[in-house]
Amino acid sequence: MNDGVNGVALAVFIFFFVLVTAMGFLAARWRRAENEASLDEWGLGGRSFGTWITWFLLGGDLYTAYTFVAVPAAIYAAGASGFFAVPYTILVYPLIFTFLPRLWSVSHKHGYVTTSDFVRGRFGSKGLSLAVAVTGILATMPYIALQLVGIQAVLDVMGVGGGEDTNWFIKDLPLLIAFGVLAAYTYSSGLRAPALIAFVKDTLIYIVIAVAIIYIPIKLGGFDDIFAAAGDKFEAAGAGGVTPPDTGQWTYATLALGSALALFMYPHSITATLSSRSREVIRRNTTILPLYSLMLGLLALLGFMAIAAGIKVSNGQLAIPQLFEDMFPDWFAGVAFAAIGIGALVPAAIMSIAAANLFTRNIYKDFIKPDATPEQETKVSKLVSLLVKVGALVFVLGMDKTVAINFQLLGGIWILQTFPALVGGLFTRWFHRWALLAGWAVGMVYGTLAAYGVSSPTQAHFGGSSKEIPGIGEIGYIGLTAFVLNVLVTVVLTFVLRAAKAPDGIDQTSPEDYTADAGDPGVEVELPPATAGSAH
Repeated sequence: MNDGVNGVALAVFIFFFVLVTAMGFLAARWRRAENEASLDEWGLGGRSFGTWITWFLLGGDLYTAYTFVAVPAAIYAAGASGFFAVPYTILVYPLIFTFLPRLWSVSHKHGYVTTSDFVRGRFGSKGLSLAVAVTGILATMPYIALQLVGIQAVLDVMGVGGGEDTNWFIKDLPLLIAFGVLAAYTYSSGLRAPALIAFVKDTLIYIVIAVAIIYIPIKLGGFDDIFAAAGDKFEAAGAGGVTPPDTGQWTYATLALGSALALFMYPHSITATLSSRSREVIRRNTTILPLYSLMLGLLALLGFMAIAAGIKVSNGQLAIPQLFEDMFPDWFAGVAFAAIGIGALVPAAIMSIAAANLFTRNIYKDFIKPDATPEQETKVSKLVSLLVKVGALVFVLGMDKTVAINFQLLGGIWILQTFPALVGGLFTRWFHRWALLAGWAVGMVYGTLAAYGVSSPTQAHFGGSSKEIPGIGEIGYIGLTAFVLNVLVTVVLTFVLRAAKAPDGIDQTSPEDYTADAGDPGVEVELPPATAGSAH
C-alpha cells in the first residue's frame, strides 16, 4: 500500500474529475428544451436520446465503479465462482429484448416516468404501485452508497485523506467534495449530466481494460503464470483450484439467473431506458450492449492478475486499485483511478434521479399532493435526489463498508420481487392486483428473513445471499427462491380471486399501446389521473 500521496496519479485524477464536473454543469445547456420544468426533461432527458447516447448511458448505468472494483475482487477472493457476473449480463439482453420495447411504448404513450406509474395504470392499484416504488427506493439507496465506496477505495490507494488516525473530517474531505460536486450538477442538469459524462467514463474504462489486459500479463510473465499462481492459491486454500467445486454449481447458476432477472428491475436501469427517443433505439441497444459483457469478462481477469502480482490487502475491494498502483506508471494509474471514480459518478447520478422520480410520482403525487403541477413535481424530485445522496453518504461514512455490501445484496433480492407485476403486466392482465401484492409481500418477507439467517466468518446476519433451497437441498440464490414463491402465491391467489369475482382495477392501457412508437398518433400524451377509489 502506498504510504504517501501519489502526486502524479492524483494530478491526473483531478484533471479528469474537473473535466467531467465542467461537463456536468454544461449538460444543462445540452439539448435544452423550451419547457425544462417537467420530469420528462429533468428526469428523462426529454426522452430524446438516440442509439449511441443511450448505449453509453446504459453502459455507464449498469457497469459501475463498484462493478469495476467488486467483480475482479470476487475473483481475487473466491476464484472463478466470481465470474457469475459475466453469464448473467449475457442472459439479460435476450430477456430485455422481449419486454423493454413494450415498456418504452406504453410509457411513452401515457407519459409514465417510472415503473410504478405503469403498474398503477395497468392494474388500477395505488397500493401495488406504492409497493413497487418503495422497493425500488430501498434497493437503490445501498447501490448509491457502494458507488461512493468505489471512490473511497481509489482515494485510499492514492494516499489521499491520511491514515486511520487522521481527523475524520480531513480523512473524508475528498469524498465530501466529490459528493458535493455530484449533487450540484445532478440538481442543475438532471439526466443530461450523466448522459454526457458517460462518454468520458466508458472511453476511459475501455482504454484501461485494453491496456491492462496486454500490459500487466507481459509484466507478470504471461497468462500461463497468472493462472498457475491463482490455481496454487485456491488449491492451498482448499477451494478446488481456479474452477469452482461441483458443490457450488447450483449457487453459481441460480445467482447468475436471478441477477439477470433483477438487473432491469432496478429504477436506474428503467430511467436510462425511458430516456430513449424510440422503441427501435431500445431494440438496437439490446444487440450492442453485450460489448460491455466482453469488457466485463476481461475486467474479471484482473482478479487473477492481482493474485499473480502478490497483491496483499486487508480489504478485498482495494485489490484492483492497488494492482493499478503497483503495475502501471503513475500517470496511467491516475487514468485508471479516474475511470473508477467517474464510473461512480455516472451511476450514482442516475440512481439518485430514479429514486427521486419514484418518490415524486408515486408517493408525493399519489398520496400527498395529487394536484401537483409539473413544476412542483420537478422541484420535489430535485430536492429528493439531494436527500437520497446525503443518505448514501451518511451510510458510507457512518457504517462499516461490509454493511453497505450486504444491504446491496439484500436490495437485489428485494427488487427481483417486482418482476411479476412489471414484466407480467407487460404481457397479460390475467394476474389479479391483490394476488400480485400478496406474492410481492411473501417474496419480500421470505427473502429478508432467509438473508438475515445467513452468517459468515465475520458477521452473524446478512453474511451472504445464498442458502439451501427448500425441497431441493442444494445451496442457491435466495432472491430466486423468493421469486419462485412470489410467482406461486400470485398464480394460486389469482385463480382464487378470479373464481370469487374479487373486484379488479381499471386498466388504463390498451393492446396497441405496447407497440406504439414515437410519432404514432396519440403518443406522448399526459399521464391520466389515478382512478378514484383504486387504492388497494
